[in-house]
Amino acid sequence: MTTSPEQEDSKLVEMAWDPITRIVGSLGIYAKVDFAERRVAECYSTSSIFRGYSIFMKGKDPRDAHFITSRICGICGDNHATCSVYNQNMAYDVRPPHLGEWIINLGEAAEFMFDHNLYQENLVGVDYCEKMVRETNPGVLSQAERTPAPHAGEHGYKTIADIMRSLNPLEGEFYREALQVSRSTREMFCLMEGRHVHPSTLYPGGVGTVATVQVFTDYLTRLMRYVEFMKRVVPMHDDLFDFFYDALPGYQEVGRRRVLLGCWGAFNDPDHCDFRYQNMADWGRKMFVSPGIIVDGQLVTGNLVDINLGIRILLGSSYYDDWVGQEKFVTHDPLGNPVDERHPWNQHTIPHPQKRDFTDKYSWVMSPRWFDGKDLLALDTGGGPLARLWSTALSGQVDIGYIRATGHSVMINLPKTMTLPEKTFEWKIPMWNGEPLSNALERNRARTYFQAYAAACALYFVEQALAEVRQGNTQTWAPFTVPEEAVSVGFTEAVRGVLSHHMVIRNGKIANYHPYPPTPWNASVRDMHGTPGPYEDAVQNTPIFEENPPETFKGIDIMRAVRSFDPCLPCGVHMYLGKGNELRTLHNPHAFTTL
Repeated sequence: MTTSPEQEDSKLVEMAWDPITRIVGSLGIYAKVDFAERRVAECYSTSSIFRGYSIFMKGKDPRDAHFITSRICGICGDNHATCSVYNQNMAYDVRPPHLGEWIINLGEAAEFMFDHNLYQENLVGVDYCEKMVRETNPGVLSQAERTPAPHAGEHGYKTIADIMRSLNPLEGEFYREALQVSRSTREMFCLMEGRHVHPSTLYPGGVGTVATVQVFTDYLTRLMRYVEFMKRVVPMHDDLFDFFYDALPGYQEVGRRRVLLGCWGAFNDPDHCDFRYQNMADWGRKMFVSPGIIVDGQLVTGNLVDINLGIRILLGSSYYDDWVGQEKFVTHDPLGNPVDERHPWNQHTIPHPQKRDFTDKYSWVMSPRWFDGKDLLALDTGGGPLARLWSTALSGQVDIGYIRATGHSVMINLPKTMTLPEKTFEWKIPMWNGEPLSNALERNRARTYFQAYAAACALYFVEQALAEVRQGNTQTWAPFTVPEEAVSVGFTEAVRGVLSHHMVIRNGKIANYHPYPPTPWNASVRDMHGTPGPYEDAVQNTPIFEENPPETFKGIDIMRAVRSFDPCLPCGVHMYLGKGNELRTLHNPHAFTTL
């Protein structure tokens, strides 16, 4: 890597963190850091792996779709299976029994609790632990030692530094406790869906789970322990994240971008959801997580039909050839609305491997955008929870006792548990100086609150499921037939955000199938109009607060910005740094290897 004389004068240094992942090691962040101005000047997000599911799904029996697409991911495979089942329900015009839907909701709620807990406490939490702060901001750690935790009486940690120490990998008290919690939440999932993370009991038309009072009681006992856990976790994280705002003035700009959020909704209400496209706008609004698109803090639409029709898949800087002029699978949706050529129903995947070039093509990730009638918006998911809570709050539709959306916030009521009294938390739409705020800390904060939200929803779902069983309504599956022709879509939320599966059936086989999980939205690259993707946008102009010089720079503020979206995290991160015409590889034996 080289720098120009102008870059030398401004101390503009090219750096790379590659990979930044949890699963396949394919996410890389390439940035130019201006050490004179203490900010990131430029950022590119890359992916080095091609999956090709949209290609080999063609010609398959549509009944196999959820088993195949579950293998897209080893972390959120059940979210793909669920979305594919929703998609098939629409294609086959089948409505599962109520109990089957409550079981799916309970399984997905357990997945949210499991994954968000594991990520927040054992992965992203490391970025805020005592060891990391000591190595990147020793002045901040010194202040944390002197700062009492405002909610110490609720979570048990006297100072902010005590919270940070509890997050230290392997040795931290809270870090180890969270690992145990992830075990019990995974057990909850398996009680409902058979196997984690590729469910064995999910099918179109319902589930194969044997529904008994005992299985729901086993789920509930674990759920109540989780509820008690969350009564300590929410105030603990509030204390930690609020401290960073106080300790580092201006930290609200780390990972900040314009509020452009998308949520496709989650947890169907079987009283309203019939999976028919013609009724999708109505049953979509009845979800227990409200779908919606948020622009500059305001709800633009909560209509799933509008959301579906507005999706556009752009190419831009990705390694694919355009499909303009290829066969158009769907000209109009089932309601007669015209469908754009760049909609997933009409997408053709034409891979074109080539050398990485940041002035042209540099990633395997395409660039999904949402068209509002005027602009192609680079929506992000806020890591999942930020968009979900924001959309639910503004929609004001959810009111189930444990959860109430107020129109400007979400009230979460957790009942009395073994050692702790009833507790109510309120997630409020984040603002800064009168402006809506989407940044690294608020994405992380929302993840904590959504764990409590998912637990509260699960309390309601298990009550409904038990009521069905006690009334003798134990059927969990409804029969169906596969049509010769169909156009369908499934909408839900994966852990990290929006998930949709789009399918076209011809002659009883899959003619076109495109799954769109949160990663293409969040990790998308510069599109054909030059608009950067959310990772790129959030990192560009992020200020640098780390105290280390370029030679020992870890990039912790950059990492916090990227990880706040809940991408796949690292097996290991390799960093290199260039000055002048000399390429050097920097190895710091004292670096904290979890980065």
